[in-house]
Amino acid sequence: MKTILVTGANGQLGNALRRLAWQYDGRYTFLFTDIDSLDIGDRTAIQACIQSNAVRYVINCAAYTAVDRAEEDEERCLKINRDAVRYLGEAVAGAGIKLIHISTDYVYDGTNSLPYVETDYTCPMSAYGRSKLAGERALQDVCPDAGIILRTSWLYSGFGNNFVDTILRLAKEREELRVVSDQIGTPTCAGDLASAILSIIGSAEAGNFYPGIFHYSNEGVCSWYDFALKIVRFAQVNCRVLPIDTTDYPTRAIRPQYSVLNKRKIKETYHLAIPHWEESLECMLHTLKEER
Repeated sequence: MKTILVTGANGQLGNALRRLAWQYDGRYTFLFTDIDSLDIGDRTAIQACIQSNAVRYVINCAAYTAVDRAEEDEERCLKINRDAVRYLGEAVAGAGIKLIHISTDYVYDGTNSLPYVETDYTCPMSAYGRSKLAGERALQDVCPDAGIILRTSWLYSGFGNNFVDTILRLAKEREELRVVSDQIGTPTCAGDLASAILSIIGSAEAGNFYPGIFHYSNEGVCSWYDFALKIVRFAQVNCRVLPIDTTDYPTRAIRPQYSVLNKRKIKETYHLAIPHWEESLECMLHTLKEER
């Protein structure tokens, strides 16, 4: 069986991949790692892990994602989001190994009025965004023919800290929430992204692997306010959600005002059907309720 190495496996996407792994018993062996078992900042450790486990695919879910903290910790952010990505790329280059790396909508400045395509000009406005763009470029430098970069946006799941988790918690504690309404994008369910990644690997196994940059998020467009409103409604929590402007909620890092991603390329290249964000959110919350 082919071995799939998953880095950053204790995060949202890594956990979503764990959930799906059982469906691929007999086809793939999954090797789930995180900082305690594989430090991707260590070139030697990466090489040893890949070689000793005969890895065929790498899914890099590991990242420094503390967007505001990165403004004061850019050096460490770069070590994880740029340098470690380069080490992974070096380890797979020329070895017949395919690497799928997760990037972000924060590589854009958010000034577009139409959904971003992969060739649009990148101009990150935050330390986090700069580090992720640097990681993309590092990967393209060392393994242009073996790497896929998936830019995604507003990732959420039933695991760990994310916007959905925060809204559910605060909505139970407060009668009213105020949420930014002038930042526009698309939520992405980690489970959907995980399914898309495994579908891409299936295509690669069939001889159809196309490296490069691709966009993936759920379908549809909304603001953070719209997103919060649906979370509260679908979860049937009695809490008012009110819209505010970005200026009313200042943060250290600048967020893109508009970061909707055009998914045409990935849908046509890998023949993916992508669910609407509301459908995926409702499904995820229903599953979360049943489990709790």
